[in-house]
Amino acid sequence: MSLDKFYYENKLPKLFAIASIFWGAVGMLLGVIAAFQLAYPILNFSEHLPHLAFGRLRPVHTNAVIFAFVGNGIFTAVYYAIPRLLKTPMWSEKLGKIHFWGWQLIIVLAAVTLLFGMTTGKEYAELEWPIDILITLIWVVFGINMFGTILTRRERHLYVAIWFFIASWVTVAMLHIVNSMEIPVSLTKSYSMYAGVQDALVQWWYGHNAVAFFLTTPYLGLMYYFLPKAANRPVYSYRLSIVHFWSLIFLYIWAGPHHLLYTALPDWAQSLGTAFSIMLILPSWGGMLNGLFTLRGAWDRVREDPVLKFFVVAVTCYGMSTFEGPMLSLKNVNAISHYSDWTVAHVHIGALGWNGFMTFGMMYWLIPKLWNTNLYSKKLASQHFWIGTLGILLYAIPMYWSSFRSYFMMKAFTPEGQLQYQFIDIVQTVVPFYAIRAVGGTVFLVGVFMMVYNLIKTAKAGTFLEREEAEAAPLVKEYVAPANSFWHSVIERKPILLLVLSLVVVAIGGLFELIPTFLVKENIPTIASVKPYTPLELQGRDIYIREGCYTCHSQMIRPFRYEVARYGEYSKAGEFVYDHPFQWGSKRTGPDLARIGGKYGDSWHFNHMLEPTSMAPGSIMPTYPSLFKNTIDKGSTNSKIHAMRNLGVPYPKGYESIANDDLEKQAKTIADGLKENKIDVMSDKEIIALIAYLQRLGKDIKLENK
Repeated sequence: MSLDKFYYENKLPKLFAIASIFWGAVGMLLGVIAAFQLAYPILNFSEHLPHLAFGRLRPVHTNAVIFAFVGNGIFTAVYYAIPRLLKTPMWSEKLGKIHFWGWQLIIVLAAVTLLFGMTTGKEYAELEWPIDILITLIWVVFGINMFGTILTRRERHLYVAIWFFIASWVTVAMLHIVNSMEIPVSLTKSYSMYAGVQDALVQWWYGHNAVAFFLTTPYLGLMYYFLPKAANRPVYSYRLSIVHFWSLIFLYIWAGPHHLLYTALPDWAQSLGTAFSIMLILPSWGGMLNGLFTLRGAWDRVREDPVLKFFVVAVTCYGMSTFEGPMLSLKNVNAISHYSDWTVAHVHIGALGWNGFMTFGMMYWLIPKLWNTNLYSKKLASQHFWIGTLGILLYAIPMYWSSFRSYFMMKAFTPEGQLQYQFIDIVQTVVPFYAIRAVGGTVFLVGVFMMVYNLIKTAKAGTFLEREEAEAAPLVKEYVAPANSFWHSVIERKPILLLVLSLVVVAIGGLFELIPTFLVKENIPTIASVKPYTPLELQGRDIYIREGCYTCHSQMIRPFRYEVARYGEYSKAGEFVYDHPFQWGSKRTGPDLARIGGKYGDSWHFNHMLEPTSMAPGSIMPTYPSLFKNTIDKGSTNSKIHAMRNLGVPYPKGYESIANDDLEKQAKTIADGLKENKIDVMSDKEIIALIAYLQRLGKDIKLENK
């Protein structure tokens, strides 16, 4: 049989690899800055650089690390591995370039818009609707190119890495589309189509599975290709990889509700999330063991080869994170971890250890291959390994310590039955841990810069191979499987079947969780006293979201004695029916705000936003001087009211025409009240709207209980 001659194009893997390294350094640098801002509020530079305050910088950091660093790492692996596994070039180099430049455009637009406060306020999905549409289009371009390559392959069976790439592509598409359903208000503003409990469930169905199918499954595909290549060993167990793949993608999609334990989410949904989270240990550890056992017979090389060192620790961190995740889904453990720094430690074991080290190992192996040379310095790479490992430990251990310390202080009562510590006392005790965490992040970042130097020197010492010549036999159309072939080989030969089955398997869990929550009214009982926000309160809420207040404050009081005593009556599902999006939060760097309305006077809130330490000595909250200069965007009021009515919020018909009149009346009332406290401020300033919103929180429930 004659062999076809063809070329592997290396330009796209090169571009994505460079982008991954660049954005990784940028994203981690932003993370270090944000970490120091928490420990030293003066570093927010709020007076001169309000766009770089923690509330705006934090989502830029998370998006940069997840979608820029890890995303480009995924595409590096796909564009390098798939052609070699399928013995064919990528289907379209032009589509590959559109994919590359389109993805970089998305990253830049994300950074700019988030820094300017254009955000949906939904974690890991903060980007506004025009960028969501662009993401969808570029993701489709990527999918067409990947499946075009698969359908024109010369290798009949699809290797396990490709299974994970296919499942990741189809699931991310499903998650992104469902969670991004929103009503546009303007080019830069939209409201989530879902509200309250429903929005929370959809968001964490997306949020948990963004971690699963963007940060985990494609990186398992990366592991299944690059780890055996670097070790020069076959994958330990083919059948274990089958069990790993199907059980993982089926179970993962159910686990989202474990992010919402003890919240107003219905108990059945919480329990479902917990049950499937616990089951996730088995496939996750099956994959970890499959990766580690692949190195059997190669352990002597691990001591010498920095690439294998990175891979071993990466897979171990994957195992640690996927044990810790199910453990955190146990209610008694989640009571400690949720809203605390434990979650931060857990996330960064995965981000720095699993995604970071896996990417570093791939780059140290791949860059010398692309430039046809040897790694410039193995010694420097090994030093990077040890510095990176130290950085992870310095980052994670203080966060674990902080979480337990703050939990035990939070729940401490005096013998007389009073709370023993004020929230600000607890904050002050954990600030040193924040400082150590920031140092740990800095140490990790130093290792990244060492890698950048090492890889630049490697590339300069070699010559880039734009294309590699290869040959392979054409695919035989009339293929008869051997009589003793395994049943799964049928699926491996049919990529469209694999795609459809993957979609069905991941859709089942989502349907079982989302449909009852949306259709069964008893899941979200209404509360008669809960009314829509006034126009001024709605504007204030949007300012609250714009400034990223939800990154530090929650609005969800759990049914624990110490939370009820500290914050007020526990939260109910019916409170949030007009919240587009929900604002339950995922971290309490500051106190919960669900019942803040009426607790303090308007002047207290005014001074607190102007200079937090004047009202709360020892506070680590940044100042917000721009709120006292910027005027309320009254021009957007009509469109916001109209959009909310389209979402089912019961504003009277035609209310748009008088909404600003009501806004001005309420704003004047607040401004006049401040003047009585010798605070002279114009009624059209943003601080007035924010005060109105904060003073509204929890008021409806207080009326219900009278």
